[in-house]
Formats: sequence, C-alpha cells, structure tokens
Amino acid sequence: MDKIAADPSHPRYQSLLMRHRLEEAEKKGMLAGSALIAHGRGEAFDYLLGEQTIPSALVATRQALALLTSAKHPVLSLNGNVVALAGKEVLQLAHHLNCPVEINIFYRTPERMEALLNHLNGIKQQEGFDVEIFGAEPDTRIPGLEGPRAKCCTRGIFESDVILVPLEDGDRCEALVAMGKTVLVIDLNPLSRTARMASITIVDELTRVLTNMNEFLVSEEPLQTTMNYSNEQTLQAAFDHIGAFLAS
Repeated sequence: MDKIAADPSHPRYQSLLMRHRLEEAEKKGMLAGSALIAHGRGEAFDYLLGEQTIPSALVATRQALALLTSAKHPVLSLNGNVVALAGKEVLQLAHHLNCPVEINIFYRTPERMEALLNHLNGIKQQEGFDVEIFGAEPDTRIPGLEGPRAKCCTRGIFESDVILVPLEDGDRCEALVAMGKTVLVIDLNPLSRTARMASITIVDELTRVLTNMNEFLVSEEPLQTTMNYSNEQTLQAAFDHIGAFLAS
C-alpha cells in the first residue's frame, strides 16, 4: 500500500495519492521532469469536472470497452505517467482482455525504459497477471512520426486494430488514426488535439476509467457498441458540464 503523509480521511486523498505515486516514480527514474507538469494540467481540468465521472464519460467508457472486447488485436499503449499512476489497474485490464501492453514514451532513454519495465514486471509477478509486455525491443516505426517515440513493436502497437492510449499526445494519436486504427483515449482536457482526433475520447481521470472498465468486465455485463455513438457529442457534453459547473 502507498504510504503518504495525508490521511485517507482527507477530502482530496485520492488526488494526493496520485501525486505521491508520481513523486516516487520520478525518484526511481521512471519519469521525465515534465511528467508532473502534465499531470497538474490534467488535475486542473478534473477540478472543472467536479472530480467525478460524468455521464457522457461513462457512456464513452462502455463504448471503448465494447470495442476492445470485440477487437481482433487490441493493445494498451502506456506512457510513463500511466505506468506510475495505474500500473496495476492497466495490467489487470490487459489480463481481462487477454491482450498485450506496450510502453511507448516521449522522452525515451534506456534507463527510463528499464525502470518502467521493471516496475510493470514486478506488478505482473506479484499479482499473477498473464500479460505480455512489449517496448523493450522495438522493431518498427509508426509512419508519420519522428524521433524515439515513433519506435514500436510489430506484435504490439503496429499490428493493433483497436488501441487504448491513455494520456496521449496529439500528433501520435493522429498518426495512429492515419494507420487505420480505432484509437481510444483517456484525456481530461476536451479541448486537446488528442481529444478531437481520437475515435473515442473518455473525458475522465485515468484511475477512475480503468477501475470502471475492470468492474464492467468482472460483472460480465453485456457490452455492445452503440452504432450512433458520436465523439463530438461526447466532447460537447463535457463542455456543457464544465460550463454548468462554473455557473453554479
């Protein structure tokens, strides 16, 4: 269990716990310095949502999960913040879906990749998850991207048909869509290019989404895609909620 100074009775304990996980991950060499800045930006938008899963986000979560369960080759793509904040939850989801995960990070160094892989493999061993973890030895590239983050694994990101990419950056999301993939993102900022480019955008906090997904899968509720689902309407619903929250 995570040991932090804040008491669980603190009204914002969960948020403080997430910050603590990032601090610990940074000490282990798992994160670039900008990782905490990116998290703070997301927290600001979560305030505007009332730090809750809004109805449109829950609809998007179900739609995304239905696509993952019906995919031929689903893959979960993880950056450093996802591994640090929700390594256990994301491996649990991959275990339920019987799909691989792949670490793909913006600031790729051998040391950071080793730290992230060690962290995930430790969770995998401790929890007994049957999940293949890619990322250590990329053997191809995402077309249209430059730099280290274009590197990926053929049996992971490259061959995926449906891919969940939490906390994604916009141009990589755009490149994955251009490859013909169904791209599912988790993004607290409905204004971001990622949110606008994705096939489905879940405007919600990472750990809430993964908890909901795992609970849906365990409950064995039927998951069916909605034929008339609109990502634009999902984003508009988030804007409407934020507007109502600010006006209240």
